[in-house]
Amino acid sequence: MRRRDFIKVTVGSAATWPVATRAQQSAMPIIGFVTGRSPEESTRLGAAFRKGLNETGYVDGQNVMVEYHWLEGQYDRLPSLMADLVSRRVAVIAALVNAAALAAKAATTKTPVVFIVSEDPVRMGLVDSLARPGGNMTGVNVLFAELVAKRLRLLHDMVPQAVRVGVLVNPANTASSPFAG
Repeated sequence: MRRRDFIKVTVGSAATWPVATRAQQSAMPIIGFVTGRSPEESTRLGAAFRKGLNETGYVDGQNVMVEYHWLEGQYDRLPSLMADLVSRRVAVIAALVNAAALAAKAATTKTPVVFIVSEDPVRMGLVDSLARPGGNMTGVNVLFAELVAKRLRLLHDMVPQAVRVGVLVNPANTASSPFAG
């Protein structure tokens, strides 16, 4: 082999090393998906989440990994779960229950968190304002608590002779805790 050919091969190989090294080091981003329900209860939610990802160009297992965490009502697991997700530097946390959003807020100020909550996120302390959330938290309020009075009024209109109404709540779920007790 001539010296000039040897130099070409060596320089060409060396030039591709950083590219190959970067390709091996770049891990697929991970999304931490956290909901308070079981997988069976969240079939539609999970399907809608995957559909939304696909519509924006993200395909689970191809260019992003989604780790599904089904709390099944065991909200006491949240602090350790959020600490684990933050320590592993997930790309984003999708907190799909009030308690998960609060636990994510307590666990990190850097990891982006997208939440769905049933209460006012400003009143909950998740964001500074609805117009300008600030920080690492953003999301959607489904107005659950705000609609309770309207639902009770509708029930009264439908069944005016009702004197008493019973409500079952999960006191561990922050969305229902103001109504418990």
